[in-house]
Amino acid sequence: MKPLAPSSRHLPDEAATLAFGRELAELLSAADGFNRDAVVYLQGELGAGKTTVVRGILRAMGFVGPVKSPTYTLLEPYDELLVFHFDLYRIADSRELDFIGIDELLTAQAIKLIEWPERGAPRLPSPDLSLSLRIEGDGRRVQVHA
Repeated sequence: MKPLAPSSRHLPDEAATLAFGRELAELLSAADGFNRDAVVYLQGELGAGKTTVVRGILRAMGFVGPVKSPTYTLLEPYDELLVFHFDLYRIADSRELDFIGIDELLTAQAIKLIEWPERGAPRLPSPDLSLSLRIEGDGRRVQVHA
């Protein structure tokens, strides 16, 4: 699978959002796509579907347990999958990331899925893929920036 070109897509419901996450998992795992060390930004307002996309990615990779946003812990590691799920919503200053060892985490061999990346700037690397999600009617609109 070739990397996604910049695009916009309507996701009419949760099932479509999960399916989009599964497509991303395929891309992240593909030899001719991104590598297993990709940085993916997930941006959008509260309730826009960021964690649902992450859930779709993790399900496609074989994870069957609960997937919740790590809003209070900042990080949910899925060590068996080599995936780190960050939620930086509660960060007021990027220096707070030192408490979770951000420098080591960002250099680790793992896919980094980062919700609210703007709150971690300038400490975060540039993304390999950036998604912007917004509520649109009963569904969501995702914009992909590669």
